[in-house]
Amino acid sequence: MVNTIFWLAYVAVTLWSIVNIIFNGSRATKMISWSLSVIIFPFLGPLLYYLFGINRRKFKLFKLKQNEKRKLFSETYKELEGGEQSVHEFEDYKQDKLASLIRKNSYFAPYKGNGVALLNSGEETFNAIFKAIEGAKKFIHLQYYILEDGMLLDRFYELFQKKVKEGVEIRMLYDSFGSNSMRGKRVQRFKDLGVKAYSTMPIRFGNLLFTLNYRNHRKIVVVDGNIGFTGGFNVSDKYMKPDSDLGIWQDLHLQITGPAVNSLQRVFVKDYHFAGKEELLLQDKYFPKIESAGETVAQIISSGPDSRYPAIMQQYLAMINIATKSICIANPYFIPGEPVLEAIRIAALSGVEVTLLTPKISDSLLAQYSMFSTFEALLEVGAKIYLRPDFSHSKVIIIDSEIVSVGSGNFDYRSFEHNFETNAILYDKDKASHIEALFTKHCTEDAKVDLEDFKKRSPFSKFLEGLAKFFSPLL
Repeated sequence: MVNTIFWLAYVAVTLWSIVNIIFNGSRATKMISWSLSVIIFPFLGPLLYYLFGINRRKFKLFKLKQNEKRKLFSETYKELEGGEQSVHEFEDYKQDKLASLIRKNSYFAPYKGNGVALLNSGEETFNAIFKAIEGAKKFIHLQYYILEDGMLLDRFYELFQKKVKEGVEIRMLYDSFGSNSMRGKRVQRFKDLGVKAYSTMPIRFGNLLFTLNYRNHRKIVVVDGNIGFTGGFNVSDKYMKPDSDLGIWQDLHLQITGPAVNSLQRVFVKDYHFAGKEELLLQDKYFPKIESAGETVAQIISSGPDSRYPAIMQQYLAMINIATKSICIANPYFIPGEPVLEAIRIAALSGVEVTLLTPKISDSLLAQYSMFSTFEALLEVGAKIYLRPDFSHSKVIIIDSEIVSVGSGNFDYRSFEHNFETNAILYDKDKASHIEALFTKHCTEDAKVDLEDFKKRSPFSKFLEGLAKFFSPLL
């Protein structure tokens, strides 16, 4: 009797899940993976699908909670014109095509007159951020996926304590999943200072199904509306000192001064508007007129579950498609999916030099084997792959040594579809060449993956890669 009830329940739950997958699936590969998961793993598979697989962006409840208002906000306050410092048309066809795409899918204009400093280590990055905070006169806006207990967070606390006494407004956003320790007394100490601190997409019992799978992965700091930071660094001591076998995490970050800071501010204000009890920060004091501060043309792109289009994926696809000479990709989670993978293969077959740089060891075994499962297909078309011995968390793509993107967006389904992400694109040959030189420094012969040697890996490794590849559309 018990066995009969079990099997009837299994069949009912499995059929329900498969019917939902068929009706609501957006891509064949994910539909197949989820269907097999719910069949192979009784009850666990359907539970995971219910939590992570259902595309709740299609459902009215999720739209009422966040999506429609966020879309309306983006479209109402879009930057299609961008003022006198906006670049309306590029002389270069590639730049113009990419910039036009981002204007339309992310509502941000490219700006000339930016000063951009590359920050290539945890020490450089946080020293620059702390210096900017120390000089703040009006406000500090800070947003991170991870705020983690440690000396860095304590340093932020000390600086905020000082700046609040000076009358500086401070607002802080953090992702409730990535910053899971920011609860209770840990976040209350910041609020007690006068910091307006909120979690984005908070995970609570009442909204668990509508927030768990959608995370805010952005890293943004804006000081007084004229200095901005964005890139891959989180607030974690692992960027300053080793806390595991991965050693000190490496990453890239940008300090931006000039008109493009306005775009970073708009990304923050949008997220804050929906996390901070609807407080809308559109007053002139939060968007001061910014004079030229350099020679770089920069454009911010943001994307998330609220976007009409998968803007980060479209950005990467566009950069791959317009490249004529070279494509350099550095990413710790290179799990691009078939459309992007095929675009890279086409580029390589058409004579574009494709180079991929990833960590040899990952903080996620599933991600590591998923990445390795794509290597053979790339090596066979002439792409070069290098494995860094340290753990690099950088998310960079450079094309033709002319255009470079640095930000929070990974080459995976989660960044393309589920996460709120922000990248900065620099239309600047000097900056692109500088970052490419840092990239090339790690592309040594001893780090290069050889196709024939790679084919000789053990059957067990190939099995694990195949298994990881099966689950990669679910990541």
